[in-house]
Amino acid sequence: MPLSPLVAVVILNWNGKKFLEKFLPSVMASSYNNFFVVVADNASDDDSVHFLKEFYPQVTILLNGANYGFAKGYNEALKLVKADYFVLLNSDVEVPPHWIEPVIELMETDELIAACQPKILSYADKKMFDYAGACGGWLDRYAFPFARGRLFDTCEMDTGQYNSVQQVFWATGACLFIRAKIFNEVNGFDEYFFAHQEEIDLCWRLQHEGYKIFVQPSSIIYHVGGGTLAKENKRKTYLNFRNNLVMTAKNLPVANALWIIPFKIFLNKIFACKALLAGDFESFWAVFKAHFHFIKWLVLYKSKSTFAIKKNKKLQGFYNGSVVWQYFIKKKKFFSEIIKTKNDF
Repeated sequence: MPLSPLVAVVILNWNGKKFLEKFLPSVMASSYNNFFVVVADNASDDDSVHFLKEFYPQVTILLNGANYGFAKGYNEALKLVKADYFVLLNSDVEVPPHWIEPVIELMETDELIAACQPKILSYADKKMFDYAGACGGWLDRYAFPFARGRLFDTCEMDTGQYNSVQQVFWATGACLFIRAKIFNEVNGFDEYFFAHQEEIDLCWRLQHEGYKIFVQPSSIIYHVGGGTLAKENKRKTYLNFRNNLVMTAKNLPVANALWIIPFKIFLNKIFACKALLAGDFESFWAVFKAHFHFIKWLVLYKSKSTFAIKKNKKLQGFYNGSVVWQYFIKKKKFFSEIIKTKNDF
């Protein structure tokens, strides 16, 4: 039986020994017939590396010189990895034996499928979709991300309602299958992002290049979430607000960005004022700092950022409306209440 395409499962680690101990055994037990595992360590100061050397000598260890974050951490590591496909897998993920095969089989049917994700359920409650990507990511016209099975902080129960294989706008960084050649072709992640939404930016750029992003629900994994930065961490709040503005400025046509970005900043200020009135000064400051650093990026770093070369107007997984309006004003909490037909593409 001929070998399948070579798959490198690459886990980025920073002080995550407890997750490696718990979840690496499931990764090593994968049934796919042609894969190897790499752990790229972002200068951990726990004993993650010692643990790997002692108990998993078959795992390739790559040592980054500092904590480069998600974006640069993966960029640096993947320069040294040779494979047909990369699987960028969070350390806090449990996988069943047959999680790789369905995704690779799908991607092999169409060379334009650049990236794909499995269905992601919560490790804490395996009947619920996970926050990080659920069953495939979408984007609204104001560049607010949401997913099949997750709108803002509302995660749905998985009843099979999103089991169809579909093109989506973005695939989650918690478990991102991507063709190695294409990842290198588009220069990987934008390292300015450090962490959070860099995978959405990457998938947006891939779509601009004419590639497709898919979800394959026949593959299911279970994600803990918040393993590196807890959901309530204010640095995460800062990165999400800053990176979303940067991503919008990079990928939208200028005519759209000129009015959408001020509108987004206005919405961000409403969030910040509500946080301040609730006594949450840290969130207020995180948004203020995000806006300041976005302006700084426009002035100093924009020319150095990784941009889309082409502008593909036929984006899939795109909702030409406001998910903020639907969720907060019209009180629609489920993806299926907003995206009902293919006409919504």
